[in-house]
Amino acid sequence: MADEKIQTEQDINELLQIKKTKLTELQENGKDPFQIMKYQVTNHSDDIVHDFEKFEEKNVSIAGRIMSKRVMGKASFCNIRDKNGDIQAYIKRDEVGEEPYADFKKYDIGDIVGIEGIVFKTHTEEVSIRAKTVVLLSKSLQILPEKFHGLKDTDVRYRQRYVDLIVNPEVRDTFIKRSLIIREIRNYLDGKEFIEVETPVLVPNAGGAAAKPFNTHHNALDQDIHLRISLELYLKRLIVGGLERVYEIGRVFRNEGLSTRHNPEFTMLELYQAYTDYFGMMDLVEDLFRCVAQKVLGTTKISYDGLEIDLSKPFERLTMVEAVKKYSNIDFDQVQDEAAAKALAKEHHIKFEERHKKGDILNLFFEEFVEEHLEQPTIIMDHPVEISPLAKRKPSNPEFTERFELFVTKREMANAFSELNDPIDQRGRFEAQEALRAAGDEEANELDEDFLTALEYGMPPTGGIGIGIDRFVMLLTDSMAIRDVLLFPTMKIKDIN
Repeated sequence: MADEKIQTEQDINELLQIKKTKLTELQENGKDPFQIMKYQVTNHSDDIVHDFEKFEEKNVSIAGRIMSKRVMGKASFCNIRDKNGDIQAYIKRDEVGEEPYADFKKYDIGDIVGIEGIVFKTHTEEVSIRAKTVVLLSKSLQILPEKFHGLKDTDVRYRQRYVDLIVNPEVRDTFIKRSLIIREIRNYLDGKEFIEVETPVLVPNAGGAAAKPFNTHHNALDQDIHLRISLELYLKRLIVGGLERVYEIGRVFRNEGLSTRHNPEFTMLELYQAYTDYFGMMDLVEDLFRCVAQKVLGTTKISYDGLEIDLSKPFERLTMVEAVKKYSNIDFDQVQDEAAAKALAKEHHIKFEERHKKGDILNLFFEEFVEEHLEQPTIIMDHPVEISPLAKRKPSNPEFTERFELFVTKREMANAFSELNDPIDQRGRFEAQEALRAAGDEEANELDEDFLTALEYGMPPTGGIGIGIDRFVMLLTDSMAIRDVLLFPTMKIKDIN
């Protein structure tokens, strides 16, 4: 086996050297492809293939990468892949010229070429281009993965996404859909009179979520700062300032582990609307999910890991207490206090920390007994105040807040509040979070004095929501891991020694 590996490495090195030698010969003969500045492209592969009658016997000019090649004496075929798909080209010596044809025969899989010619169909009815000219636009000095096996190693795919995009068309489709999803989110919100804004990435206080931040130091200011973990606190400052409907789509950063659902940097949508509450956000998120799915996929019934998800039906709405009761038969309305909650947790083998309150225990029961059942779109509302430091208390029951999370395919997709606008209550919540930080909770919120000052100027009743764009893209592209929808996911640096 070791000998076979050595032989393979030797073969690869020889092939790489052959490619470099070909480039040197081209350059010595005044045909350096890297000296070509531009190429006029008139059409793309899918236009020609899908609308053949329009292009039949017409002259076109395409450019793309050679994905396969078949040389047959005086004529050859090659498959060209451009940004929209693949098309076959027919290169005949008598039509392109003897010297250009001799050059073409030396081209390698992976080389980028420009081809001008006439559209026709072969005797096997394959739409093709009969080349009049072939131009080498860029020389590939690496070897693409073997045609029939492609690039399957996920570690290599994520590290070398450029190769993944070249050889796996379905990967390209995923990222095209991602772009369309974000575009349609913007279109939807712009149509609802929201305005898109930008807020700081480098912040003195990393607030707005329960997460450990990344820390850095600003040399000129000589102060420690953080990468933001949320967009929330700055967007709510804008609500205070009178911008009644605002949103931002941006990267946030959380110093946490990696999994199929988590990447340390990811894309969030957060929006805030004055003069509404969490019920308004429930209606908005339902409508947003349906509209974007319909626009991008052409349907509101989607398949995810073999499961049909129906976004057209009204999303089920349950309080957290109702959900725990539904899936575990445990009624937290009957749990009197923190001691009783902890005794119940011990009885059901739920691990907790001594600092946990009754509301924390309820949330642990939810995570243990409920989340695994939430496949269809489900809104879990009325979260305990202990885990919701930025949400308004329910007037009818101050132990709970007007907060909800949307779950689909057992994953949290959105988190929303009737936003807390009482600066005195907010200070008390922040101080409670600071106490948790002092006790060792690195994910507790930091106290933000400037945000409290903003609230003291007066923030209207407001509904707000955060949606994880990456998980939404996973849902609409049937992707099992978050790395499959991130062009360049965070990876451990590879030791090249």
